[in-house]
This record gives sequence, C-alpha cells and structure tokens, in this order.
Amino acid sequence: MSIQRNLFEFAVPAPSAPSDEPRRIATVQVRRQRLQELDYLVPDELRDIVSPGCRVRVPLGRGNRLVEAYCVRVEDRAADRPLKALADVLDSRGLLDPKMLRLTRWIAEYYLCEHHAVLETAVPAGVRQQAGTRPAVLLRLADDAARQAAAMKLTAKQQAVLAALAEGPLAAEVLARRAGCGAGPIQKLRSLGLIVTEKTRVPTAVRPADAPHVRQSHLQLNASQREALAAIEDALAGNPPSTILLHGVTGSGKTEVYIQAIAKVVSAGKQAIVLVPEISLTPQTVERFRTRFGEVAVLHSHLSDADRHHHWQQIARGEVAVVVGARSAVFAPTPRLGLIVLDEEHESSFKQDSAPRYHARDVALARAGAEGIPLVLGSATPSLESWRNAQLGKFRLISMPHRVEGRPLPHVGTIDLRLEKSTSRGALSRRLAQAMTAALDDGGQVILLLNRRGFATHIQCPACGFALRCPDCDIALTHHRTNHTALCHYCDYQVPAPAACPQCGFGGIRYSGVGTQKLEAEVRARFPQAAVLRMDTDSMQAPGAHSKALAAFRRGEVQILLGTQMIAKGLDFPNVTLVGVINADTALHLPDFRAAERTFQLVTQVAGRTGRGLKGGRVLVQTFSPDHPAIVAATQHDYAAFAAGELPVREALGYPPFGAMVRIVVRGENGAAALACAEGIAQRLRAALPSDAKGLRVLGPAPAPFARLRGMYRFQIHLHGPQADVLREAVADARRSLEPPEGVQWIADVDPIDML
Repeated sequence: MSIQRNLFEFAVPAPSAPSDEPRRIATVQVRRQRLQELDYLVPDELRDIVSPGCRVRVPLGRGNRLVEAYCVRVEDRAADRPLKALADVLDSRGLLDPKMLRLTRWIAEYYLCEHHAVLETAVPAGVRQQAGTRPAVLLRLADDAARQAAAMKLTAKQQAVLAALAEGPLAAEVLARRAGCGAGPIQKLRSLGLIVTEKTRVPTAVRPADAPHVRQSHLQLNASQREALAAIEDALAGNPPSTILLHGVTGSGKTEVYIQAIAKVVSAGKQAIVLVPEISLTPQTVERFRTRFGEVAVLHSHLSDADRHHHWQQIARGEVAVVVGARSAVFAPTPRLGLIVLDEEHESSFKQDSAPRYHARDVALARAGAEGIPLVLGSATPSLESWRNAQLGKFRLISMPHRVEGRPLPHVGTIDLRLEKSTSRGALSRRLAQAMTAALDDGGQVILLLNRRGFATHIQCPACGFALRCPDCDIALTHHRTNHTALCHYCDYQVPAPAACPQCGFGGIRYSGVGTQKLEAEVRARFPQAAVLRMDTDSMQAPGAHSKALAAFRRGEVQILLGTQMIAKGLDFPNVTLVGVINADTALHLPDFRAAERTFQLVTQVAGRTGRGLKGGRVLVQTFSPDHPAIVAATQHDYAAFAAGELPVREALGYPPFGAMVRIVVRGENGAAALACAEGIAQRLRAALPSDAKGLRVLGPAPAPFARLRGMYRFQIHLHGPQADVLREAVADARRSLEPPEGVQWIADVDPIDML
C-alpha cells in the first residue's frame, strides 16, 4: 500500500531548481483549478507506487497547504521551472485507467466544468473512502516460494502452511487455523523468505451471498427483434455506424434484444453496461438480467457507500460481466468493455442537474467511440436529437413497430376537460371513473398518472387574495396532508398548513389544485373496495420501497396504482387494462422549447403500460388541449408524425437539434448585483462571438422562469449558434476575464435540459 505520512509532521522541502536532467514528474489535477494542471516532482520513495489515475497529496500555494489531487500523467522529462515534490500517494494503483482519464478530460472541456469534479464523479465516494473495508496485514507466498521450497526439507506443518497459502493470502490467525499449527512454523517460513507480508484492506463484514437465480433460456424473437439483434451483431463485428437507435413501440421487446446482444458480448469474454433512467427501474431490470447472466453488478446513488465500493471493485476486477445502473454507471471501470446499452434514451434524468452537468447519453457516445465498441440507444419516443442523428446517417435507425406476440397497441381516447368541468367534480371525469369501474369489475388493474406531488397545489385566501408562497423561492407552497404542512418542493421550506388566512384572519382559506395525495383520497373514496397504492417521491423514501410497491402490484394485491412520472416508465404488468392520465397539460405550456416533446413522451410512455396481456387495454387522457399536435400524435402512437411537425419549428428557431445551446444562470442574494453581473457577462459574450457569424445569438439577461430559488435571485442568458465549440469558447473567455462579485455565482449549462 502507499506511504501514509502524518499531515502535521510532513515538512515540505524547498522547490527543486530547474534542470536539464530528466526527472520523474507527476501532473495532477487539483480541486477548483478548472482545467489547469500542476506538475510535481516524484520523490524516489514514491516512484514505484505513483501512477496515472491514483490520488495523491500535494503542497499547494505559498503556505504549502496539503491537498488531495488526482494524478493524470507520470513522465520522465526535464523540469523547466522550480517544482515542489509530491507529499504522498493515497492509492496502491490507479483508480482510473488512461481511457477513463481521457474521457473525464473531454467531459470537463465539453461541459465547461472542473476536471477534478468530473474525476470525483467517476470515482464514487465509497471507493475513495474504501467503505466497508478495514486495513489488514496478510501473509502470502513469496514469488519464488515453490522453487525455494523444492530445495528444502520442510516439516509437515510447514508444508501445510504453504498449501493453505497456495489458495490465496490469509491473516496469520486464519492461516494457523487452516494449517493446524501454531505461530512457530509460520515464523520459520517467514525467516526462510518463503512467506512475505502485504498490507491490504479486507471487508469489515461478510457479505450475504446473492440469492440463487434459476437461469432462463432466451425467448424466441420475432422478425423485427431479429433484425434489431442482427444490426447490433453487425456493429459488434466492427461495421459502421456503431451507434444504433432502436425505435421500438412500448411492449415491442427491446429488452429481450438487449439481453441477447449482451449474451453475444459475454460469450466473447467481454463486459456490458446497461443504463436505465430511474433508480426505481433498476431492481426489476437487474432481476431480469440475473435470470439470464447470474451475478450482475449494480451502480446507482441510492446504494450504501459500502455496496457501491463492493460492486465497483467487482467490476474493476472483471468478476462480473454485466453492469446495470443509472446515470453514473457510464463511468463503470470495466476492463473489457464490449457494449453499452442506454434504455429510454430520451429521459431527462440522464442529464445531471448539478456540476458536472454531463449527459450520460453523450458521455456514453464518447466512451463507446474511444473504446471502439457499439452503443445501443433504445426508446419508444426517442429524443429529437437522436432522431435527427439517425436522419443524418450518424446513427443506424432500427424500427420495431409491433408489440410482441402480435398484441395491438392500446386505444387512446381523450377527455376534453373544458366540457367536463360543469359535469364532473374532483380529478376524475365521469368517463374515466366509469372506465375504472368497468376495468376493476373485469378483474383488471388501473394506473393513474398525475405529475404533481402533494395534496393541494395552491393555498389562497378568497377574502384578501393572499397566497401562501415560499419566502425564499418564487414558488407557491403545496399542501401535504400526511403531515398537514405547506411545503416548498424546491428548498424544502415548510410551515404548518394554516386553518385561517395568515394575513387577514379569514377562516375560509381555500386549498385548490390537485396533487397525488388528493387524487389518492378521491380514488379511495370513490372505489372503497379497491386496494390503492400511491407512488411518488414522498411515499417511496424508505429503502426498497419501489421494489416492494411494484411487487405488490404485480402480485395483484393492489388494484389501482397512482403516482407521478415514475410509474410511466418501463413497467410491464400484463393485467393492467386501463391507464388514465389525469391532466396531460401539466408540462405542456411551460416556458421550455421541449415542453411539447416531453408531453408527447410522457403520454406515450404511460399509455404503453397497458394492453400487454390477453385482456388488452385502453387509455384515457384528460386534457384542456385535445387538439394540440403533441396530444394528437400521442393518442395515435405516431412518433414519426410528432417529429415531422416539431422538427421544422425547432429548425426555424435554431433550437436543438439544429443548433447548439448554452444556458447561463447568474444567481445571488442581492438581485441588483446578480443582474449587473449578468449584464456584464452578456456584454462580454457579445464581444467575444464573431460578429459576422450566421445564427449566433445572445439572448438576455432576463429573469429565469423561477426568478428566485433558495433565497437567490436568478437571471439567465441563452447562447444559440450552429457550432457548439464557438459558444463554449466564448463562455470560457468570459470565465477567464470576469470574476463575479462576492455573493454572486454563475453557472454554464452546455446542452441544457432544464430550462426553468
């Protein structure tokens, strides 16, 4: 292991003088240095253990403060300036290989973020902290022990010790027990040089073995599935294009194609990464893959640090062939990577909303290109960026237009809420309530989608007009009935829900709007004989809650499942015969150029949860906008029609996928200071961009749609242009030349997904 020095005893030597003689130099990346790398001399005692990808401690600044950094290069060359020396090496081997180091550098450059932040994302905290392990000293056979032992006359107990160590390193007490001896024979063999010690780390507890899985055979593929598998096999053979867009309707059997493609990869001795958009989807995906491949490694943020460390090490040692996880699994340290699959590639959750703001789909594309392996993107509702790449021939488009076993897509009908308002009370229209009764009477199950949490979404006094809002955000508070609080969904500020108006004292304060809690109460009142389950972030906080809820629904213990968008993705329940969308307009009219696309995707995806069994299924969509093109296309299961109508609008406005975009958000507690900073940035950007370049635009600054969040005033600037590198260079120039005033910060989001 590394040399661990006491931070308080370490004395930093004076920097070495420049020299023409080659010296061992380590180049490191330190936190908050953006892309600037720093060089340090490697002392003789650290030469054999420092390597690219490992963490080191280095003296920084005039005070020689010791800080942690990542070593990104080690080379022998002349030092052209005085250099300080490395203080310590923290890892016995590199945590990131050269390919991953290059990938993290690309992410930092493309997304205009700190390289150190990307490195920290690529190496989970549990790995850095070696969670779930403790230091240990083990005994092992010397490298030439077998040759030396053959020339010696050893006792029976000494031979038993060597035989025990032939199976692997052991602690001294374990070795003595297995060899049936005391300390004497072990000490003698150490003195003879046949046994040596090694410092390592061992698990703090014995991990329970995974439950055995009955291996299942591959399913018989239909014609479109065979075509899709053949295309992936073609890409695995090295034939371009190596990125495949698998556009399959819901229930078309895309997962079975993934599994059989991965089987080809595994049989060739390689590994595969499968990325899913929601952590809630991971358990069922893992279960399906385990029935085919046995042990599967899992990586996502809801695992304990010890579990993430365990799986990460399994992957790095090549002990598992299949990795399943959410966004961050794109960094899985697979030494023999052969394929990456990104399911539901359109999902916005693949884009990280905090630094580093990378998109897992595009990182997967870059990694697959660097590794020379195929990438499979699957979706019933592809992002328009991927669809456009397929149109341009950059991706190979494979269509799977039919469900497996010839099952029809469900009929989708709309319910015009403008006409229902006078005849229906509550969130359920008469038609939807009647359809629910019919579905339940027939022994079917029902899914209801409402993409709003809480009970009532608006609290207002009808006497004086006072509305209860978050004091730190430009957001109305939502009433949560379970704990009778008024809660901000952005900063978690909460107060007791008032019985009377806090401003005028009127006792008839009004709670309006419908969230999932209110919908649950209405459903329980109208269908008292049915078992109802709500799935949203409020009800699914306990460990394993997603898996338990979905298992109960699969077993038929729950007849009505309602919730937010987490129930719209990837669920396969053959007994669901009715899906109801309570309000399809929740995202349709947001100030976001992707609003129509997201609405189409959400309605289409949740509609796909029904009609997967022998009973068939139907979908009812409640909306105030039944004639909107996104709603019409979704009711017809017609992605091509939606794309054909939406793409010309994007092209006319220069929005992605027809142009690049960078969103800058400037925020600060002092609104005037934040605005002044934003104006300075916009001015600098306009000066940095070529004046004769066609299509380049700097819009703003203007207040963000959520003009105040968490006590910060927010202003946004949008950059549009045909070339992403021109926009990024302009932003990088502004960063280099403008220092925000104290209390003001600004972030740059390349290829933004969240526009609010």
